[in-house]
Amino acid sequence: MTVMVDIRSVHKSFGPLDVLKGIDLQVRTGEVTVVLGPSGSGKSTLLRTINHLEKADRGEITVDGTPIGYRRAGDRLHELPEREVLRRRTKIGFVFQNFNLFPHLTVLDNVIEAPVSALKRPRKEAEEDARRLLARVGLADKSAAYPRQLSGGQQQRVAIARALALKPRLLLFDEPTSALDPELVGEVLDVIRDLAARGTTMIVVTHEIAFAREVADTVVFMADGRIVEQGPPAAVLDAPREERTRAFLAKVL
Repeated sequence: MTVMVDIRSVHKSFGPLDVLKGIDLQVRTGEVTVVLGPSGSGKSTLLRTINHLEKADRGEITVDGTPIGYRRAGDRLHELPEREVLRRRTKIGFVFQNFNLFPHLTVLDNVIEAPVSALKRPRKEAEEDARRLLARVGLADKSAAYPRQLSGGQQQRVAIARALALKPRLLLFDEPTSALDPELVGEVLDVIRDLAARGTTMIVVTHEIAFAREVADTVVFMADGRIVEQGPPAAVLDAPREERTRAFLAKVL
């Protein structure tokens, strides 16, 4: 199976704070990697370095064999202009914990905005795609609604449809259920389960341990800017080797 995401020796600091301290991780095509860990462990920053929303200080990240923010010339990497970074970033869908929908646009217009503006797809074609995606996430009847008229769970499902509208090779989820009321969590996880069943390559940062056990091919546990442990869910969640992992799971299970 081919490697979709290849992360090698990635470091990231914000001023004096070392947030990522030498991350090495590979994510294979068609697999789901779930990243667990306490707040402040570097999980969200790791996601943001993958699609170059944050620039790694050292190390290298490739997606589908290509660095997102750079072009390679021999052994050297040269930073790309922002326009080219945006173009390359379209192969990566990103779903944020706080939805990040445009409040002044309808649901349909939120979903077609990037395909039309970034990928220059014809509006009619983008609308047909968007309606298909909204049906897939159970929101076919909400295309004319505005975000303020939707529940949090519905808004997050729109955000997932919007990410899928770019036909990405990779989907990143940054705690997609953490801003939701408990009764709405299931409807969002159901959509992610469906994506997993379709073979979508995903990296999901979450605290939903039962979901990780059910859906993940690989579970990664991070603490203090490092990967402490990784492996199949049965190994990491049911028989962790590291004391730091055991202590974390004892608090959340």
